[in-house]
Amino acid sequence: MRRVALSRLDLVRALSRHRGLLAAGLAAGSVASALGVLAPSGEAGVLVLRAARDLPAGAALANADVSLVEVPRAAVPDGALAALPDVVGRLLAAPVRRGEALTDVRLAGAALLDRDPDRLAVPVRLADAASATLLHAGDRVDVLAAASRPGAAAEAQVVADDVTVLAVPSAVEDAGEGALVLLAVEPSVARRLAAAAVSSRLSVALRPAT
Repeated sequence: MRRVALSRLDLVRALSRHRGLLAAGLAAGSVASALGVLAPSGEAGVLVLRAARDLPAGAALANADVSLVEVPRAAVPDGALAALPDVVGRLLAAPVRRGEALTDVRLAGAALLDRDPDRLAVPVRLADAASATLLHAGDRVDVLAAASRPGAAAEAQVVADDVTVLAVPSAVEDAGEGALVLLAVEPSVARRLAAAAVSSRLSVALRPAT
């Protein structure tokens, strides 16, 4: 078979005649590629609750603070929450950023103890109810005890040091009775707190954030 050499002019003419077909082919390829990117992989996503805005530690969550979104299963963190009743009204144990998935350890309460099963959640009544309003879930505090009986030394003793606040009251109904806060403490510290509460007035000193 005799080979025919095409000149540059012949190639240009051939491309010009088939330009429409080439353009259509390239367009079809582009559409197919785009559909491959946009089309779902077939794996169903998982619904999780995310923070709708930046939220501080100690914030009481409301419906407007969270949104339910679908995310890939591989991107769902352990302990992710998906039911509004599980979070509405609960307090945040630490700050969260907008778009961050809400998990069980982000909420104040006994669930935080899952990270440290050797600790107990212990309610402690502070003599000065107003001081409780300065606390937030996630704060670290020292608990001080000052004897309340007449004639006792006025010096306060540390009965629990560097313990975590799990929850604080949203409102103080009876300031005369003090205010309860929930702390995470070791069993031995829980016993000291119980003994101190019988004969002492308890207060807290905030530790600096680390």
